[in-house]
Amino acid sequence: MNPYLQGIIVALKGAPMTIGVSLFAVAVGALVGLCFALMKKSEKKIVQIIAKIYIEVVRGTPMIVQALIMAYGIPYLLQQSGIAFKWPHLIIPAMIVCGLNSAAYMAEVIRGGIQAVDPGQVEAAQSLGMSKRQINRLIVLPQAFKIVIPSFGNEFVTLIKETSVLSFVGVVEILRSAQLWNASSFETFPAYIGAAIVYLMLTYPLSKGVSALEKRMAKEAE
Repeated sequence: MNPYLQGIIVALKGAPMTIGVSLFAVAVGALVGLCFALMKKSEKKIVQIIAKIYIEVVRGTPMIVQALIMAYGIPYLLQQSGIAFKWPHLIIPAMIVCGLNSAAYMAEVIRGGIQAVDPGQVEAAQSLGMSKRQINRLIVLPQAFKIVIPSFGNEFVTLIKETSVLSFVGVVEILRSAQLWNASSFETFPAYIGAAIVYLMLTYPLSKGVSALEKRMAKEAE
């Protein structure tokens, strides 16, 4: 078999893991990101500070460092404290890190979506006697999420590429599959070219789909 074709086939074996982790991370990122977005808009100063610290720390450090801390640093710290702990599988800390990392970025995206909602609608709801919670749940958040849907798609595309760092903690995704095949076959160039092609096969159609969605929503808004 052609080594380049074999490289693609080998890399494809890690694609389900990459896609699964990315989907999980986007879902967790949206949920946790929503919490932090609302915390940043809270009237309580301490709540705002907590959200800002989390977002700045996560966005200001590489995900590979976060993955290494979660996968190896935390178990070591607990063991040093006399607590016997070991992750049942390295995919667990990997998924947690990707989700929490995504949340920091999603928080800013969602906050931007909330701010894009017409303030006049909020004022009208307040004049009708609606509570802040009702306004957020019934008026602000539904519109904000509609605004940021393309950004969610972009985050998914970004995560597919960023999950490559999980190969450093032993998760067998696309890049790790290529690395393992390279180690056994010494087909270095075909292995990594195959991985690159598989990433393109996943991200290019998604990027085009997100762009089409953005254009469609822009036309609907006119």
